[in-house]
Amino acid sequence: MLTFIGLGLYDETSITVEGQTALREADRAYAEFYTSKLIGTTIEDLEAHHDIDIDVRDRAGVEQHPEDILEAAEEEAVAFLTAGDTMISTTHVDLRLRAHERGIETRVIHGVTAQTATSSLTGLQNYRFGKATTLPFPYAHGADGLPASVTETIDANREANLHTVVYLDIKADREEYMTADVGASLLAEEYPDLIGVVVARAGSPEPLVEAGPMGELAECDFGDPLHLLVIPGRLHLLEADALCALADADREALEID
Repeated sequence: MLTFIGLGLYDETSITVEGQTALREADRAYAEFYTSKLIGTTIEDLEAHHDIDIDVRDRAGVEQHPEDILEAAEEEAVAFLTAGDTMISTTHVDLRLRAHERGIETRVIHGVTAQTATSSLTGLQNYRFGKATTLPFPYAHGADGLPASVTETIDANREANLHTVVYLDIKADREEYMTADVGASLLAEEYPDLIGVVVARAGSPEPLVEAGPMGELAECDFGDPLHLLVIPGRLHLLEADALCALADADREALEID
């Protein structure tokens, strides 16, 4: 049995009760934190809280060499752990399909995702989010300016009057996390006056939400990671009210239907 468990967004307590029960009943546990990370905890604290040893894998250990995980799941109850919700990454879908090919029973226990938390924290309506994009560090893509994958996603969503979640690059092996001011400075090269919304430390006891033009956000310090940015489409009145109340937005700067 291979059970995929989403750990939630922040620390060892962010997991659901269902997930906690399954993890504590597992014979062994594996985890990856290259797609995202629980900033509010450590592996040691996770292990102590759930009373289980956790084998942390890098990308190659999951995507290219998962044989020992699958072999263990043929004989034992195995938990595979990720931050957020466990099936957001195609890496995990691929691992689940490999298990199915071997006749291994699988189960998915969901966790809170950054996007659903973002909708809740900003007051932007969940059904009005379009395709998300990831903003990489400039050295990671090598192109001049913003990658086309970013600008095309933002432009298509704005044309369709949808909000865009911009995930900020994570280099887990280097403990490097793009912050919202850096992300805003990169986006300001193409969209200097566009309103963005920063969401920092979603899932923590003290999340931060702040709205403003990209050029202004680029000059701010939003504290510890993880951060992401939202570029809103035109806003419903309730959404505009929410951004003013929850993100200190300037109502005159908002695009409102």
